[in-house]
Amino acid sequence: MRRFDLAPGGYTPRHTHAWEHEIFFHAGQGEVFSSGEWATVGPGHGVFVPGREEHQIRNAGSDPLTFVCLIPSGVPEI
Repeated sequence: MRRFDLAPGGYTPRHTHAWEHEIFFHAGQGEVFSSGEWATVGPGHGVFVPGREEHQIRNAGSDPLTFVCLIPSGVPEI
């Protein structure tokens, strides 16, 4: 499990990796690119990202966007 805090206007690079993961949002307002489209997310939202799917997260609000990524066991340390 990894926790992230994105500053307003911040974003992750658009990327892929071999493993699936789940993303749970705790604070702030953001957008997730997955399955070829953008979706709005906020506190209480969860997103499943299959392995090898291109995805990106960006902060679309004026407060930090806080989320955790859960990665299955057996995946090499990142």
